[in-house]
Amino acid sequence: MKVTLSALDTSESSFTPLVVIEFAQDVKEETKEWLKNRIIAPKKHGVRRLLTSGIVIQVFPLHDNEALKKLEDTWYTRFALKYQPIDSIRGYFGETIALYFGFLEYFTFALIPMAVIGLPYYLFVWEDYDKYVIFASFNLIWSTVILEVWKRGCANMTYRWGTLLMKRKFEEPRPGFHGVLGINSITGKEEPLYPSYKRQMRIYLVSLPFVCLCLYFSLYVMMIYFDLEVWALGLHENSGSEWTSVLLYVPSIIYAIVIEIMNRLYRYAAEFLTSWENHRLESAYQNHLILKVLVFNFLNCFASLFYIAFVLKDMKLLRQSLATLLITSQILNQIVESLLPYWLQRKHGVRVKRKVQALKVDIDATLYEQVILEKEMGTYLGTFDDYLELFLQFGYVSLFSCVYPLAAAFAVLNNFTEVNSDALKMCRVFKRPFSEPSASIGVWQLAFETMSVISVVTNCALIGMSPQVNAIFPESKADLILIVVVVEHALLALKFILAFAIPDKPRHIQMKLARLEFESLEALKQQQMMLVTENLKEEPKESGKEKAT
Repeated sequence: MKVTLSALDTSESSFTPLVVIEFAQDVKEETKEWLKNRIIAPKKHGVRRLLTSGIVIQVFPLHDNEALKKLEDTWYTRFALKYQPIDSIRGYFGETIALYFGFLEYFTFALIPMAVIGLPYYLFVWEDYDKYVIFASFNLIWSTVILEVWKRGCANMTYRWGTLLMKRKFEEPRPGFHGVLGINSITGKEEPLYPSYKRQMRIYLVSLPFVCLCLYFSLYVMMIYFDLEVWALGLHENSGSEWTSVLLYVPSIIYAIVIEIMNRLYRYAAEFLTSWENHRLESAYQNHLILKVLVFNFLNCFASLFYIAFVLKDMKLLRQSLATLLITSQILNQIVESLLPYWLQRKHGVRVKRKVQALKVDIDATLYEQVILEKEMGTYLGTFDDYLELFLQFGYVSLFSCVYPLAAAFAVLNNFTEVNSDALKMCRVFKRPFSEPSASIGVWQLAFETMSVISVVTNCALIGMSPQVNAIFPESKADLILIVVVVEHALLALKFILAFAIPDKPRHIQMKLARLEFESLEALKQQQMMLVTENLKEEPKESGKEKAT
């Protein structure tokens, strides 16, 4: 059997392709030649319409095996507690992915103080009122300071990379956008046009009711979980055996698994709905998708904890549920996101090598094998899922930290392995993504800050529910509620004062940016002066010509 692939034929030159374009099977040679001419033309044109029409199936850059091997050697192949090579990651994958790994590393180290302080707290009596107050106050300061300090570290990195002052570029329509062809009144280009009122009708008449239905279903599943908890507790009280004491954790484990399944199923539905809404720009698509997913994930993951804490008021069950949800979700994420895809990819790689060895090819077999292997790799869909995992972890640690101080310790252990598993995923499981510049972690900064605000409210409410605080106000519950609200507002005010007091950019970065702005203004003044001087020199010549006339 003989294989000939013109795109991979290296007999005439030593050219090594950097990007692979996979066409549909029935595409004519004329279409391929047309696209080739468009790509090599002086004016580069994208393949957005070809992707939308299905002529082109996928476009992806090939991994640079030599550079990738160097990156792996300094990143994750040798397990050790060390800083990641963020600049090398940025050089290979781009700023967006480098910022995620930078934030993951920073967040992991930021969790260590919470973990260290939480360990001795775990060894003392749970109902100690002083412990509640001190730990919750530390959590408030911690959650505020780490997010503000991250802004400064992010500014340092992006200034070094040259993306700190990156302005939002004009966006082209996303590949999935469709509509009637017309002339864009802003760009003057021919592109699909879609009325905004139709999109709004799809959002409010279909997407919004669907999200509400999913939220209701999530609450219904939560109530089934509580029925299982009551059943397990009743069984344990009747028998009191060691087997039934272990059975007490089974409902929480099952519920944690169900939560992960529901989150993933909802994610697919949210992607389909957001795509069906037909947003023109990728930024609008991402904003609507993030909003849908965050609302559902927050309710799905934390509704049971809020119900246990503020309706059932069962702190023992709250600690048990929080620990089970946190640990189970971390184990499942490690398996589903990295280990399982890597195992499947290894099996696929063995099959590809056997096929290549069985073929008599007239091309570079190594290159052919790499293209076929990477073509079947999963497509990295961005940092959305990675940030979402950290966002939920931050919620588990901060929302009910005074009830389960060990949450931070488990998060640290998970994140040390998460760094390596995510690195393995990027290097060996997914296709190499196109590099995208970024100036920050974007909307996720706001999401984390919002979670920290909610954590202040929940921790203040938990302190107000403690027996020691209730003993101070045995008769007047209204006074207790009023004092808790006042303290909560005071702590929020302190939080915002801290956020305002800590500059987003370090002093030396501010000085460099001011210097850059000054030099730009000076250059502009000099340019204007040169234009004025040239105009003054030309005026006498023109007046001389008028006299001669």
